[in-house]
Amino acid sequence: MPSKIAGTRRPSAVRGGGRAPATPRRGGGVRRLYKRAQRAWDRPLTAYYVIIGAGMLITTLGLVMVYSASMITALTYDLVPSYFFRKQFFAALLGTGLLLAASRMPVKLHRALAYPILVGAVFLMVLVQIPGIGHAVNGNQNWISLGGPFQLQPSEFGKLALILWGADLLARKHDMRLLTQWKHMLVPLVPGAFMLLGLIMLGGDMGTSIILAAILFGLLWTAGAPTRLFVGVLTVAGAIGVLLIKTSSNRMKRFDCIGATDPGGEGAPCLQAAHGIYALASGGWFGSGLGASVEKWGQLPEAHTDFIFAVTGEELGLAGTLSVLALFAALGYAGIRVAGGTEDPFVRFAAGGVTTWITAQAVINIGAVLGLLPIAGVPLPLFSYGGSALLPTMFAVGLLIAFARQEPAAKAALAMRRPGWGKRAGVRWKSMRRRVKKRPSGER
Repeated sequence: MPSKIAGTRRPSAVRGGGRAPATPRRGGGVRRLYKRAQRAWDRPLTAYYVIIGAGMLITTLGLVMVYSASMITALTYDLVPSYFFRKQFFAALLGTGLLLAASRMPVKLHRALAYPILVGAVFLMVLVQIPGIGHAVNGNQNWISLGGPFQLQPSEFGKLALILWGADLLARKHDMRLLTQWKHMLVPLVPGAFMLLGLIMLGGDMGTSIILAAILFGLLWTAGAPTRLFVGVLTVAGAIGVLLIKTSSNRMKRFDCIGATDPGGEGAPCLQAAHGIYALASGGWFGSGLGASVEKWGQLPEAHTDFIFAVTGEELGLAGTLSVLALFAALGYAGIRVAGGTEDPFVRFAAGGVTTWITAQAVINIGAVLGLLPIAGVPLPLFSYGGSALLPTMFAVGLLIAFARQEPAAKAALAMRRPGWGKRAGVRWKSMRRRVKKRPSGER
């Protein structure tokens, strides 16, 4: 009879002769999924692919929604239903060429283009104010007629000009260690930005001025402006903005329409805001179907431009609008990663400026459609109809792609994926994480 050993216990047997199943930890699957997603995001090429994918998906979905939202408007003007879509598709083709060109340019060439683009944008914005050349749309004289159905809005290129010029200016001062002095951080960046703002406000375009001011604050924030300096510039800009709003009855009415669900009485001052809410409310979870919007039949003004997000919510539902928001969030987060992961000051400032531009304009447009902000009259970037807005924005996305691919880790990863690289280096890649050196012939 086997002796018993004191102080020990035999583990209890499990039926079937197997081991007792381990109790799974609560939240272990979620934790593993989070760590896996974190590892995937930390890969050197993640930001590069996210910028490409999000930018192209937003543009493609925008083309689809422009076609759906603009058909009725085109028929109202006795045009073919695809009239606005054709123009937007042509602009998207040109924008794709600009995106590819910008994504392949070296940083030195981007910096060299800063001053020519700034001079060109200022020259065109001055031409807008000359009678007979400038053209007014919806009360704002910020357009130049190019003949036929084509028009150009130079203020859209002013955003890109401010980013490139401001980033180059701040980068040169950073190299000379001058950004520690507030006067070098503000001059001539702030006066130059105010010059652009003045030219835009001469045409009455308050929405574009807000975006340009946001870009200026983004550049100062990325450059490390002290809190007191940042608050001072923000206070001055805010005071000017309040003065411009108070002196315009049209702008004051836009504040009265925040959250409005009733179009109003005589003249229906809140017609656009109210019908935008109606469109979103009638969409439900998955929408009424592509092309089945009711509000675009003359009820919702600017359905294919400023309020295209409302038509998206009506036709694609909450799922469609959340998808658009997720794409903009991914693009913005990838831009922040590019700006924060580089040692080149120009890349950091320019990437921060582009990210501020796209995210701020998206927030202002979507906030107005949701009734959370006043209607500023700015399009949804890469999504709304308008070639003048699409071309510089796609060039800016190309900038982010160029910056993402020029990170040292991303550049090495892209070099290893080129065809024939493994043969030249004597390495055969079995997977993304394993490499096996080729053995010489005859070796076992």
